Amino acid sequence: MEIPRRNITTDLGLLFLVLIWGINFSVLKVVLRELDPLALNALRFPIAAIALWMLVRRLDGPLRPDPGDVGRIIALGLLGNVAYQLFFIFGVNSTLAGNASLMLATTPVWTVLLSSLAGHERPGIWVVIGVAGTLMGIFMVISGGRDAGTLGSPTIRGDILILIASVLWATYAVGGQKPVTRYGALRVTAWTLWVATPLIFVMGVPDLMRTDFRAVTPEVWLGVVYAGLLGIGLAYLLWYRGVQRIGNNRTAVYSNLVPVAALFTAWIWLGETPTTLQLIGATVILASLTLARLAQSPDPGSLRWNSS
Repeated sequence: MEIPRRNITTDLGLLFLVLIWGINFSVLKVVLRELDPLALNALRFPIAAIALWMLVRRLDGPLRPDPGDVGRIIALGLLGNVAYQLFFIFGVNSTLAGNASLMLATTPVWTVLLSSLAGHERPGIWVVIGVAGTLMGIFMVISGGRDAGTLGSPTIRGDILILIASVLWATYAVGGQKPVTRYGALRVTAWTLWVATPLIFVMGVPDLMRTDFRAVTPEVWLGVVYAGLLGIGLAYLLWYRGVQRIGNNRTAVYSNLVPVAALFTAWIWLGETPTTLQLIGATVILASLTLARLAQSPDPGSLRWNSS
């Protein structure tokens, strides 16, 4: 049977998305060598906000939420972008790029747990097994680090910060379920990003003022543009095109490849070599996430993917 050309282009786009997000973790690590975390966010988020504005303008429907939903959108923006980004960027700054990608990949697990607590869904036995396996894999990745014997080590601290960021994004996903159902995931994502961007920029101003921009290399400037324009703007376009054409669950399966791409990129580019226990933990996490996703019921309105 011949595969429809439309699905082929969609799958190729999602593979390109995997590459973008996988490389993005190493890009951020390189940029953070010369820019402080808050300064980096202050530069890349306006780029992302403009990119999403251009995407949303092409959608049919409202450009702003109804007055009754504004408060919820603001709260989601503060939670899902400001609070999330603080933990995310400082976590990436402290841990390995590969570790960060694995910790962030656990977001669907926290989403399942929070959705169950909120009464939105009742996970079946295979989802529970997938969640348990993911938690075991997380423990193996963190405890298998080369400096795992040092409780206060930067890597362990960074892993924990990324895990907290993952839980925050899952909370954002569960809290945004109603507006996403009403307005669509891409539009709500853009609105919450626009809420957060001015505050993120203001928070980064002190670090920007201390930055010697004459010493910033062209490589770092390219990294800032990559993180904002490709890591968020183009990536979101490819993601939601996938959701529209082949559905959320099939699109979400591709996200399991992101940590693989991130680990490989960090190994080749940054020289990050995971330990044997970490590789086993990574395999357990990816297998458990796949099991949990395949066992879940369809969720076409999900807002489960996070900007990195």
